[in-house]
Amino acid sequence: MKIIKLFSLSVILLIAPKAISQEFKLGKVSVAELEQKVHPKDTSAVAAVLYKKGVSRMEFDQNDGFYMMTEVETRIKIYKKEGYEWANQQVWYYNTTNLKERVFFTDANTYNLVNGKIEKTKLKSDGSFDEVISKYTGQKKITMPNVKEGSVIEFRYTIKCPNEGIIRDWDFQTSIPVNYSELKVAYPEYYVFKPLQKGYLFPKATTLKNPKSITINSKERNVGLVSGTSFSSDKIDYLETEVTYVAQDFPALKDESFVNNIDNYTASVQHELSLTHFPNSPIKEYSTDWNSVVRTIYEYDDFGPELNKTGYFEEDLKKVLTGLNGQDERIWAIFNYVKATIKWNGYTGYSCDSGVKKAYKEKTGNIADINLMLTAMLRSSGLTANPVLVSTRSNGIALFPNRNAFNYVIAAIETPDGYILLDATDKYSIPNVLPFRTLNWLGRLIRKDGSSQEIDLMPKKTSNDFVFMNYDINAEGKVTGKARRQCTDYNAMIARENFEKLKEEEYLEKLENNNGKIEVSEYSRTNEKELLSPTLETYSFTGNDLCEIIGGKIYVSPMLFFSQDKNPFKQESREYPVDFGYPFMDKYNITIKIPEGFAVETLPTAVAYSMENNLGSFKFNIAANGDVLQLMIVNQINEAIINTEQYEMLKEYYKGMVAKETEKIVLKRI
Repeated sequence: MKIIKLFSLSVILLIAPKAISQEFKLGKVSVAELEQKVHPKDTSAVAAVLYKKGVSRMEFDQNDGFYMMTEVETRIKIYKKEGYEWANQQVWYYNTTNLKERVFFTDANTYNLVNGKIEKTKLKSDGSFDEVISKYTGQKKITMPNVKEGSVIEFRYTIKCPNEGIIRDWDFQTSIPVNYSELKVAYPEYYVFKPLQKGYLFPKATTLKNPKSITINSKERNVGLVSGTSFSSDKIDYLETEVTYVAQDFPALKDESFVNNIDNYTASVQHELSLTHFPNSPIKEYSTDWNSVVRTIYEYDDFGPELNKTGYFEEDLKKVLTGLNGQDERIWAIFNYVKATIKWNGYTGYSCDSGVKKAYKEKTGNIADINLMLTAMLRSSGLTANPVLVSTRSNGIALFPNRNAFNYVIAAIETPDGYILLDATDKYSIPNVLPFRTLNWLGRLIRKDGSSQEIDLMPKKTSNDFVFMNYDINAEGKVTGKARRQCTDYNAMIARENFEKLKEEEYLEKLENNNGKIEVSEYSRTNEKELLSPTLETYSFTGNDLCEIIGGKIYVSPMLFFSQDKNPFKQESREYPVDFGYPFMDKYNITIKIPEGFAVETLPTAVAYSMENNLGSFKFNIAANGDVLQLMIVNQINEAIINTEQYEMLKEYYKGMVAKETEKIVLKRI
């Protein structure tokens, strides 16, 4: 895959003599803040973060040792009704057997200006509740009371995390302007965290070293001539690293069409635990580079060891592979067997939940249960198969070496012709056609020896969408015709998913309503379940509103309801890459029979143009032969991701394509 300049990445090394800081306090809402009608730098803003301050500090408990305490206080201004959603706040937390975090909201109030005086409404207990997100996480939610246009809301929350190695990610940007955002992290010298930034804007950073100490109290039972209990105290001095990040006047993050995940471009900072080095103990590394990350993951009990378990499936697998000799046959048979036998329970993760043996027995499991089982079966059949760690599109691009960069795992088979990628959790997936959620730049393959390799997840093969259509136009402008649509690879996967979502009657109703209120008849599908074959739809249609009659002339867009009538790329400049997900070709062969007594007055002219670097091409050909018109239209995009430097070219390409596809044929009476 081409290297694409997404944004600058930097490791934070800036050390300044003094942090830039402002004095903000909860409860000190001003009349000026309440009177403000619009944001001074973004009049379109529906709300704004007036300030957000957080402190993540490692603290010590006599019984539990070090733990991470995070405190955050926030003040938000609501300008418009569309900003009321900011009155709903939520904070997620880990909720597993081995990691239980606690979250508390306090000092939550809404302020309004009533007759020139500040009115304060306190959050009541019924405005706060917990919600289960998954088997591993929950979230604490609050709904602020008495919110109106002009309100200011503020709140504080605290997160107590028993795992001292976890510092929460901090976003300095969001979908509304942020006037001031400050994060302070502090931890003892025994820990080394790697701070990593992403986005286009960067906060100012200040690093200080503070002397700290902890006192450890102990007691010992004396046995002998003099019995009893003796008490002692040990004072340990150490240096605390304190880093403060300050962002001021960061603009709202504006989403754009065909963006992978807007969070990939949010100005933010992450802290990954790199190593620990306690007195009189060796250094323990966690994630200094990708190899150490994957080695750590591979050694987890719920990852690497699960790949070595084979006894539970060996007899069944022999039956599946009986009589099959070719590599492709074996791969397809094993892949389909896993898909048919084990159903995905909806949970992601690269760590097994049930474990492969239990998942096989109960016929259900999470992503890791299923795809690690698949990998083990492929290995057992003699294929060179390994797991590939993946970050889903919703999880963000895995930019920096850290264990939380990934949340998914698939299987890869090494062949002389390259890698075959497989995901048995999706019923419509086929080899090298992964679920769309996994198409997120690069994955990380892990071999048995713990070494790793980057794997390009982005498809190279073109997914086709071919339409064959013929129709007649009568003298009143009524259109009667037939259409045949054939889709391959990712377009076929999307088509099958759409088939499954709706009953056929509902699907046809949607097809009619979305295509100029046509009437559909003689509808049929082929290869709906034959995943290695293209999907095929055929139907007849009639439409009374597909042509215009003006002054006795008939005006018709030759592609009818298949034309793209809007350019998705309208903004002057583009901050983020355009992510189509996969290369594609849309091709249309259209035959039109014009009505008796009419002739062509105007035909669109033929065009053919290409973007630089073989990025894409568009062709539009039309020919007249008596009362029959023949069209051929092709739109081909050859890259899944198009970088920002190529955006202007892409915008002009789509502008020309839309103009041509919506151009009218004019028919006149003779």
